[in-house]
Amino acid sequence: MSHEKYMQQAIIEAKKAAEIGEVPIGAVIVKDDEIIARAHNLRETSQQPTAHAELLAIESACEALGTFRLEECTLYVTLEPCVMCSGVIIMSRIPTVVYGASDKKGGTVDSLMHLLNEKRFNHQAEVVAGVLADECGQMLTDFFKELRANKKRKRLK
Repeated sequence: MSHEKYMQQAIIEAKKAAEIGEVPIGAVIVKDDEIIARAHNLRETSQQPTAHAELLAIESACEALGTFRLEECTLYVTLEPCVMCSGVIIMSRIPTVVYGASDKKGGTVDSLMHLLNEKRFNHQAEVVAGVLADECGQMLTDFFKELRANKKRKRLK
């Protein structure tokens, strides 16, 4: 299994988010070397704070498999998961999480805390960090740079 191959698919999802004005974060879930779910951020579109790429992909995978136990799956996501998504990863029992860019302000896998490896929970996940991190991080940098430039242009009009 190639982590880069599946992270590229998550990047495709992130680009879909950017195209509609969403923060470019994408996720895919793989089981038996096949993508069973894919999603991208839809918070702005849906006006729902829970519409993160990971959460939407997990919901889709649960529906596809007919169970909330994603015990034989791997989650690929372009940005380190937040506290909400880390909680859902634990509750859905995903054994492996692969992420691209770190999130120093909101990441709860490695940056702010280590929720997926917290021994007091009944489930922990193996974490593979930094897969295609530069590409994943650059998408976010470019998105927010453009967002700030657009806001500045509007103020100057």
